[in-house]
Amino acid sequence: MVEGDGVLRHRYVHDGFVAAQGMRREVADAIDRHIEQFFGPVEFVYHEFGSHLVGVHVYVIAPTEARPYRTLITSGMSELPMTVPAGVSPYAEVMLCLPADWPLDTVYPGDSAPDWPIAVLKQVARLPHEYGTWIGEWHSVPNGDPAETYADDVPFCGVVVAPMLRVPAAARVITAPDGIEINLLAVIPLHRDEVAAKIERGTDALIEILDRGGVTELLDPGRPSFAVVEQSLSQSIDESDRSELGEPAVDR
Repeated sequence: MVEGDGVLRHRYVHDGFVAAQGMRREVADAIDRHIEQFFGPVEFVYHEFGSHLVGVHVYVIAPTEARPYRTLITSGMSELPMTVPAGVSPYAEVMLCLPADWPLDTVYPGDSAPDWPIAVLKQVARLPHEYGTWIGEWHSVPNGDPAETYADDVPFCGVVVAPMLRVPAAARVITAPDGIEINLLAVIPLHRDEVAAKIERGTDALIEILDRGGVTELLDPGRPSFAVVEQSLSQSIDESDRSELGEPAVDR
C-alpha cells in the first residue's frame, strides 16, 4: 500500500481464517438510509457469506435521472475499526461508479472479466483489517507487487482512495445512531504510469494528473493514462520552447 508518498509493505496480522461476527443492526441500517438518501434506490446487493474478518456486502444502486450510472457501495468494512492515527475516524466504507450499461449479473461469481470492480472494492475494504492498518484519502493500493492488471484487456493495475466528487459534502460521512462516523471514500482505478507517479513524485503530483484528466469516481474503462498525457504535454512544451530559441526540437 502507498500511504502518502513512497511504499509501505504491511504484514498479514492474522493466522488463518477469522470468521466475521457481523455488523451491528443499527449501523447497517444507518448505511442503508444513507445510500437511499444520497444515491438512490438499491437495485440489488452482492451479499457475502462465511466471510473472513468482515462481511463485505456490495450494494448496487440503480441509475437515476440525477445520477445516470450505477453506484457500488460497500457495507461491512466498518464492521471492525481500523488501526488509525489520532484524529482519524477508524471506520470507513468504499465506493465507485460504473457506466449504466456495465454488464453486471445479480449474482457475483467473481470469475468473469466485468466483475473486477467488485473484487477491487472487496479487496480494499478487507485490506486494513487483514494487515492491521488503515485506508484513508490518497492512500493507493497497487494490485500486487509488482502490480498486475485486474483482468485481461483492463489497463488498470491499482487504485487510489479519494474523496467523492459527484456528491454533496454531506454524503461523504455516514453517521450511526450512536454518533459513530463512517467515512465514505471513492476508489479510483489507476494506470501503471499513474501508480508510478504517486510513488515517485508524491500525492500532489497524482492529484494534479487526475484533475487534469477530469477523473472522478465514475469509472471510464477506456480512459488513457493521464500521466502519459502529462509527459507528452511537457515534452511538447519543452520542444516548443527550444524551437523558439532556435534550437532543434529533438532529444539529446
